Amino acid sequence: MSSLLEKFNKSQTKEDILNFRPGDTIRVHQQIKEAGKERIQVFEGTVIARKGKSGPSASFTVRKISGGIGVEKVFPLNLPSIKKIEVTRIGKVRRAKLYYLRERLGRKRKVKERVEDKKPKEVKKKPEKEEKKEKKKETKKKEVKKGKKEEK
Repeated sequence: MSSLLEKFNKSQTKEDILNFRPGDTIRVHQQIKEAGKERIQVFEGTVIARKGKSGPSASFTVRKISGGIGVEKVFPLNLPSIKKIEVTRIGKVRRAKLYYLRERLGRKRKVKERVEDKKPKEVKKKPEKEEKKEKKKETKKKEVKKGKKEEK
């Protein structure tokens, strides 16, 4: 029984899903059929929630402001009509669900941008001989400065 369920879940999931997190600003390209015509509609906004990992029931919620009114759409992650998901901005947040953004207005609604993980600079240690030479130079400079002050 469970093997049949697993096979069905695998057949329903997409393999090329982009990795995005809550706080990211994304553009969802969705195919829409109207009056016998097909077109692509783009919905751009901030991801405020993501439910499920990658199974057939996984979904994500995108929120945008349109004409001063907040609009939220819940997209199933494996929806066949979603043609493309683009990440336009990576957000820096500390929560998995950003429902508090619903009450925020103006600049407080904006999510800070996350800078990609930078590797810390490695500090190269100088050989002991070079360190001793530098210390001697510094002490000589101090002695010379003291000597000049005494002459004045």
